[in-house]
Amino acid sequence: MSCEQDAETGHALGCFRDRLKRLIRVEPLLDLLHFLEPDRKDRIKAKFREEGDISAAAFLIDEIIHSKNYEQGWSRELITALETVGCKHAAKYVLNSPPEPTEEAENDSCVRLIDLLQLTLVSMKTADVCAHCRALGLLTPEDQENIMKLTENQGNIGGARLLLKRLVKNEAGWFSKFLQALEDTEHHDLVRELRGEPCNEDGEDRLSLSFSPSSEESKSNIVLRDYQMEVARPALEEKNIIICLPTGSGKTRVAVYITKEHLERKKQTGQPGKVVVLVNKVPLVEQHYKAEFGRFLKHQYSVERVSGASQLKISFPQIIEQNDIIICTAQILENSLAKAKNGDEDGIKLSQFTLMVIDECHHTKKGGVYNHIMIRYLKQKHQNQLLKKQEKSPVPLPQILGLTASPGVGGAMSQQMAEEHILQVISTLPSGIASSASVLFCKSTDPFGDVIKKIMDKIHKHADLKLLCEPGTQNYEQWVVQKEQNAAKEENQMVRVCAEHLRQYNEALHQSNTIRMSDAFRFLDKYHNEELKTKSSPDEEGTITITDTERFLFTLFKDNKAKLQELMGKPQYENNSLAQLKTNILKEFSTREMARGIIFPQTRLSAIALCQWIQENPKFDEVGVRASYLIGGGDQSVVKPMTAAEQKDVLNKFRDGQINLLIATTVAEEGLDIAECNFVIRYCLVTNEIAMIQARGRGRAEDSSYTLVAEAGSGVAERESVNEYREKMMSTAIAKVCKMNRADYEKKTREFQMQAIMEEKVKIKKKQRKGMMKEPPSKISLSCRQCSVSVCSGEDIEKIENMHHVNVTKQFSKLFTVRENASLQERLLDYETNGVIACKNCGQQWGSMMLYKSIECPCLHIKNFVVTYSSKKKTFSKWSELPIKFPAFDYTQHADLLVEDSGEEDMETD
Repeated sequence: MSCEQDAETGHALGCFRDRLKRLIRVEPLLDLLHFLEPDRKDRIKAKFREEGDISAAAFLIDEIIHSKNYEQGWSRELITALETVGCKHAAKYVLNSPPEPTEEAENDSCVRLIDLLQLTLVSMKTADVCAHCRALGLLTPEDQENIMKLTENQGNIGGARLLLKRLVKNEAGWFSKFLQALEDTEHHDLVRELRGEPCNEDGEDRLSLSFSPSSEESKSNIVLRDYQMEVARPALEEKNIIICLPTGSGKTRVAVYITKEHLERKKQTGQPGKVVVLVNKVPLVEQHYKAEFGRFLKHQYSVERVSGASQLKISFPQIIEQNDIIICTAQILENSLAKAKNGDEDGIKLSQFTLMVIDECHHTKKGGVYNHIMIRYLKQKHQNQLLKKQEKSPVPLPQILGLTASPGVGGAMSQQMAEEHILQVISTLPSGIASSASVLFCKSTDPFGDVIKKIMDKIHKHADLKLLCEPGTQNYEQWVVQKEQNAAKEENQMVRVCAEHLRQYNEALHQSNTIRMSDAFRFLDKYHNEELKTKSSPDEEGTITITDTERFLFTLFKDNKAKLQELMGKPQYENNSLAQLKTNILKEFSTREMARGIIFPQTRLSAIALCQWIQENPKFDEVGVRASYLIGGGDQSVVKPMTAAEQKDVLNKFRDGQINLLIATTVAEEGLDIAECNFVIRYCLVTNEIAMIQARGRGRAEDSSYTLVAEAGSGVAERESVNEYREKMMSTAIAKVCKMNRADYEKKTREFQMQAIMEEKVKIKKKQRKGMMKEPPSKISLSCRQCSVSVCSGEDIEKIENMHHVNVTKQFSKLFTVRENASLQERLLDYETNGVIACKNCGQQWGSMMLYKSIECPCLHIKNFVVTYSSKKKTFSKWSELPIKFPAFDYTQHADLLVEDSGEEDMETD
């Protein structure tokens, strides 16, 4: 096998490591791996003896990945060995030929089911089942021998456990063969257990002899297994839910049970109940009727089935009217729903049903008939929100119960993308559980985001970047930042500038999912306009170079600009989180006499954009909303920070009532004195339990409310649940401390006080030692992050007031141009920022021009440079990260030099 194939195998081992460690059988495999050195094998065997198969397999994979000394062709030997010892499933992953995503997910479910029912399954006749599994190809001869030896030494249960452990390492499809082996060995109860069917200890044949009730009554007694009841519980609480269980484990039986309980509950409360069971294939209509719904429920409720092959001659609305449970193909329901919308008397409405069961519900995402039905559902759901706002009665909608053996992963190549696919299926079905403080939403269509993603794809191809995560996520942000840093150090300007643009597009994707599309567009447009400005020299000394890559990037945005502008003008594509935020704000100001609230968004940009959105929307003005934003004063954002005076002015207006809605970043969560308010909304933002408590605590008035609004799948609601859990832990801890014995309490507090004192002393000593170890400035040199031109030596840099790093040499002044500062800082004591300094060669911003006691001092920002330190190129975000001791700025010396250069004889001093 070639070196390239060995490299591909190494990559596959790394990609599928977590799955492979559960599929590989280390002990027999090691005997066949001759490329491994004996001492390595001994270490792996020791790991196997101490921690078991999974840990040893992980150790083996790591040894193979990290070693570069194996002879060419080792990967062929590994694959052959895996196939020989019966790890064919693992071999496929190593060959980078994993099963289809849906098949893989269903197999995982089967493995979990075996694990869940292991205590029951170990009662099997191990010897008999082992022989049949061997005949079906589920076990190797060595497997059979080891299982029989263990059965002789440790008994039937020990052998059964090893048999189950070996079975789950097989290729997908082993589950049905295992059921066949159990049937052949007359383990009928175990088969029924695995399929989720009810069974009786005395046997099904003796049922009529053991019980007096009639056979009709016995059919109504549906008994669920523990795992079935667990997945059914949310639906029994009238919540929308998707039930995901492997094929043969009784999903439909669970649906029958839920249907029965639903109709009984409706009957007890005097409400009408009607259930529709949707299938995507005609044969399933008859199957569900005969084997499940009709079999268990027709004696108690009227059950009917309808499909294209049905012989019923009456209309579908009549069937709906006359029956409690209707089993039909989804297309028949969709046809009738469409007729109702067109005003046809022969149509029906979703409001006629109280429960909708959707079999094979993963098809809702494929754009077929299931999807059409659920779109109708979602539209009515959103319409109901408008009706509620207008104080009108909403249209009733059925509870949703989805059934699937595997929701699949949509062809995903990463865990992140797989999770997003699952969430898309869930959001299409409007299923899931939302906590009382959480509201989850999903942006079902996002053509604006799709255009941005297509732009990003073209940039990926241009820079030959292999995408590892989904754009628009935090993982992507981290990945692209790392790419930019590495490219800067390697002086790969094409990748560096592409990564920088990708980062801006990623931010725009995030913005379009939380604020308006127009805000995201303005952000991108502003960025490109400012970048173009950097490519024009303010003087006539020379021209700034525009590379082919930069020209490609500017043209790419220009070509798509019109399409983005067109889409941002279509309100139907705005995200639902923003719509829900609007509903919440209008509700608070419509239902309260004196509403005063705070919204906490995620970023400064979001705060400003939300404020503009509210101020520009007449609906908010009609209910008396007077909004303003409040952001921090640090200069760590693309947004101009607020000064202390500006913050104080906004807070005074909020306190006086001139402003009654504050859109604030986390600066307002704690510390600042904020007037009493009666509602708090956290918008797409969750940090930790402390921030949650602080934000919620801003609602100090009586009858105050706390709401979380988040995009579905963002993880915000889940993190909020964790915070709520942590809050409970905190409350419990406080209660326990309050009950402590006084002497123990004082002893503990003294210990912690002494510990804190000692830790502070150690910290001071470490800081002093670190300061003494700092090296001279001559150890470093700086080059432009974008074009790699040499800028200066560390010896040219001085510090003003122990924080501003300046270079006032004549040589340096020839390398940069000065531009206007778009966001001038307030005057700070003896210095102020006058403008931006940028590279004459490429336009890359280097820092700012400071005016310090009437002397212009170019101030360098370390993040804009690549630092050569001890012959290695590195990037830094702060000067404090550099272990270099720079000298203090000598004001007198530089003032004297300026006097000499200007030829002046006298100079006024302060």
